[in-house]
Amino acid sequence: MPDPAGTKSPVQNLKKGDLITVTTDNLSGEGTSVGRWEGIACFVEHAVPGDTASVRLYKIKKQFLAGRAVEILKPSPLRTPPRCAHFGTCGGCRWQDLDYEAQLEFKRRRVGDAFRHIAGMPGVEVQPVEPCADLYHYRNKMEYTFSNERWLTPEEFAASPVREPRLALGLHLPEKFDKILDLGECHLQSPGGEAVMLATAEHFRARGCDAYSSRTHGGYLRHLVIREGKLTGETMVNLVTTHDRPDEMGAFAAMIAGRFPAVTTVVNNITGRKSMVAIGEREVVYRGDGTITEKIGGYTYRISANSFFQTNTLQARTLFETVLELAEVSPADTVYDLYCGTGAIALYISGYVERVVGIEVSESAVRDARRNAAENGVANCIFVNAILPAGLDRNSEQLSGHPAPGVVVVDPPRNGLHAKLIEKINLLSPKKIVYVSCNPATQARDVKLFAGAGYRPGPVRPVDMFPHTDHIETVTVLRK
Repeated sequence: MPDPAGTKSPVQNLKKGDLITVTTDNLSGEGTSVGRWEGIACFVEHAVPGDTASVRLYKIKKQFLAGRAVEILKPSPLRTPPRCAHFGTCGGCRWQDLDYEAQLEFKRRRVGDAFRHIAGMPGVEVQPVEPCADLYHYRNKMEYTFSNERWLTPEEFAASPVREPRLALGLHLPEKFDKILDLGECHLQSPGGEAVMLATAEHFRARGCDAYSSRTHGGYLRHLVIREGKLTGETMVNLVTTHDRPDEMGAFAAMIAGRFPAVTTVVNNITGRKSMVAIGEREVVYRGDGTITEKIGGYTYRISANSFFQTNTLQARTLFETVLELAEVSPADTVYDLYCGTGAIALYISGYVERVVGIEVSESAVRDARRNAAENGVANCIFVNAILPAGLDRNSEQLSGHPAPGVVVVDPPRNGLHAKLIEKINLLSPKKIVYVSCNPATQARDVKLFAGAGYRPGPVRPVDMFPHTDHIETVTVLRK
């Protein structure tokens, strides 16, 4: 339809399934590349910046187009061969075909764009990204999902459109929460973790067990979660199920013990919830004590099945050193560590300050944090189990015995800080706020709110925790 000025939109004659030619020049921050067709932005899957591709459209809007590259007409010089056989289908890592140095530069640009467009702070310095030494096998935790039907690739479907019932264990397809790719390999976790995943699928297929269905709410198997101590060699296997079936768990734990001596603990998280979250309402330990340990710096951390811990052990030390450097703490400082998890950052900075008060909503994480402090001989870390922002009330029984913080460290989930929590932090009026984020967009939004209370950000330092993905961790310090 013509616009009010009588001119026609170039997308008018397009329809879904059409092929167009696009040259991409940037990344979207959502795993796709971006180019322009007739002046309109086009988001392209399975392309890297610099590709000229034949693109089949699946979304047509006046403001943008979206499609998948079906043929690379002129490959980008930034292209590199992917390692994984599932690349292009799996949602685990989308940038294996993009040169790593280019990945880092595009991530740095993404952070700069967030502060420029969302925070309205074009002058904020974004430093070069701290690279990750290990480009594969870097994750210490992998969460796989069971399904009663393995997803068929277009090639498999063309060869045999009949979907044979088969228990699948793998990862979700991108943006497809009901489709599971049955994995034959995965290079995100160690080869040992990959072997456990494959053996688990084989074991439960042989025993005829079924998977939980979000449609029928029936079925037994939900998730397999593998956690590894990269520097301790300890491994946890956590099977998340709908029901408590000691016979099945006993057989599974025996299989794991017989084939994988590196597995030091096997646990069963049990939940009847309809949501597909890999956390149980209760837990039964079948082998070991239900925890593993990991080391960062001079500290040993004990981790239980449902506690948060940085997923990239070796790069976590780089992240914590960045927090310490930018915070510029003094021996007299009291630090509040919000969303403290198992106390990883709190313990790491404890030797440089008077005290650290960690606040965390997860009871199991707080238990781990307290135990971590005790086992490391750290007496100046106090951990509080509370919901934020309510838990930041200085008049509460838990906080009234501690001085007001000179430094506040925040490491929130991807959705960032609640506006009321920002108000409470502003009322505390710390000298410095160290903001650790896994989402530059929400970090930039929150920094803008802090600026309204007189805080100004220093340089932003990105740390790459997840090579071959669009995720980036960032640290900045805000000063009054």
